[in-house]
Amino acid sequence: MGANALFLSPASTYRMTRFRRRSARFAPPLFAALIAAAFLLAVPARAQQTDRDVGADGPLRSGPMVGHGTHRTTALWLQTDGPARVRIRYWHAATPDSTLATPVRRMQKENDFARTFHLTDLEPGQTYAYAVKVDGETIQRPYPLRFETEALWQYRRDPPAFTVAFGSCNYVNDPRFDRPGDPYGGGYRIFEENRTGDFDAPPMMGDRYARTRAIPEMQPLLATAHHYATWDDHDYGPNNANRSYHLKETSLEVFKRYWANPSYGLPSEPGVFTQFSWNGVDFFLLDDRYHRSPNSAPRDADKTMWGDDQLQWLIDALTTSEAAFKVVANGGQILNRFDRYETLARFPQDYERLMNAIEEREIEGVVFLSGDRHHTELLRTQREGAYPLYDFTSSPLTAGVGNVREGPEAENPLRVDGTLVVERNFGTLTFRGPRDDRRLVMRTYDTGGKLRWERTVEANDLTVE
Repeated sequence: MGANALFLSPASTYRMTRFRRRSARFAPPLFAALIAAAFLLAVPARAQQTDRDVGADGPLRSGPMVGHGTHRTTALWLQTDGPARVRIRYWHAATPDSTLATPVRRMQKENDFARTFHLTDLEPGQTYAYAVKVDGETIQRPYPLRFETEALWQYRRDPPAFTVAFGSCNYVNDPRFDRPGDPYGGGYRIFEENRTGDFDAPPMMGDRYARTRAIPEMQPLLATAHHYATWDDHDYGPNNANRSYHLKETSLEVFKRYWANPSYGLPSEPGVFTQFSWNGVDFFLLDDRYHRSPNSAPRDADKTMWGDDQLQWLIDALTTSEAAFKVVANGGQILNRFDRYETLARFPQDYERLMNAIEEREIEGVVFLSGDRHHTELLRTQREGAYPLYDFTSSPLTAGVGNVREGPEAENPLRVDGTLVVERNFGTLTFRGPRDDRRLVMRTYDTGGKLRWERTVEANDLTVE
């Protein structure tokens, strides 16, 4: 069941508050990186949602959404209700008289009236405010429109602390097409995943994204936290979809239309996999669908989750990275050896190739993130003569809860004691400490913001001796 997500905050602590249909309070994360095209979390504390549905009585259907950011640039996505001319004004929050602006761009039907704008000439480590002008009119919002640029800490000081929030299996449906009786999903405090269905009708793919993206509760978060995304099956196509999906190219184009990632695959290898860095941590988002063999295919040398080129890209990128923590995010679990569900255990060639590369190339600081399973757990693999590997699975956000306690995985030997959560929840990663002694604090919260568990991993414990 699709989708995972993560976030980052400049503070050393992160608090998720309750999202309601009519009003909400928001905590102060600055960065949202989504691991599976489908959700978000995190917004400034000053944000206050009103009863007015965003876009219902104005020219914006959804957004603005802050996308990929660096020291000097930031991407900004939005969608209008129809044809329009749009421009973004932006300024340093401390000096509002010094205003920059993007060129005016036309919003066109062939792109679902959606577009990504690129804000340039920014200064590192600063807070910027911005405004959206549609056909010459400045759009008002009942929450702040602002973002932060990455600090220029290299060769100057220790990397700043920040927090990532993430999760998976968020479910948002059109009530007209939901199952009879009690609706599936709920607890919409962390958003969003796409509703299932519509995968045989290309015109409906964009509509599916657009309906989800326009949810009022999401708008304050979209406007203030950097967002990244990859996908899992329900973002890409039907349940458990693989490389045989006949609309895979259309699905990829729609994904690119609705997100503002730094890149999408390689020139020679299509997909949504990408990478980015923030304050000394490198993140690698994988595409476990576009090149995936069917789950039931023979487990021979040709069976793959990622495809040869993507896996080689990941291995080379991890080898090149000098970050103390290298966070690898995938739709499905990587370390789990139970293979009944969509784990990497069903693809032994990819698993062995990745594990061997980490060992043979002496790649340090690798931590995995995953979702899909409708429960949360932290898995730990102790490799002989090597540092332990962790796989932090967070699920579900708003979808149904699984029954892992009733199956063979109830006593998974890789599970860290006390980390199994079988209710709706989300996770956070806090990175802090000097560059030569960084640590990662992993936490899980329930949908009301109550801490369920916390574990700390030292970067110096993830090194090659």
